[in-house]
Amino acid sequence: MPDDDVDPLERVRALCLALPEATERLSHGEPTWFVRRSFVMYSDHHHGGPLAVWCAAAPGVLEEQVEREPQRFFRPPYVGARGWLGVRLDVDVDGDELAGIIEDAYRQVAPARLVARLDEVSGAS
Repeated sequence: MPDDDVDPLERVRALCLALPEATERLSHGEPTWFVRRSFVMYSDHHHGGPLAVWCAAAPGVLEEQVEREPQRFFRPPYVGARGWLGVRLDVDVDGDELAGIIEDAYRQVAPARLVARLDEVSGAS
């Protein structure tokens, strides 16, 4: 994730755990973040793909991102069929963009009360 001083896993972990009531545990051998259900899964080549995160995404986001930037985004195995977005971490990644993708993933699965809490903290309406 060419910000050479930052471990990609630690960056993703910090972004995920900063979200209300997010937790981490291993799922399918990889660090995965949950808010009742999973919203982000780290993939350290475990499934034969690139170093990446797999993120819950709104309908249409996967197709749009893969078409726009196939060198950065991909359809991950298993969850891609449900519209999850694969985000490569072994290419140049904008930290703010990654934070936004992770927050969007959280919003896809979090209960409304937690999304409202996130909006209060971030000042969103």
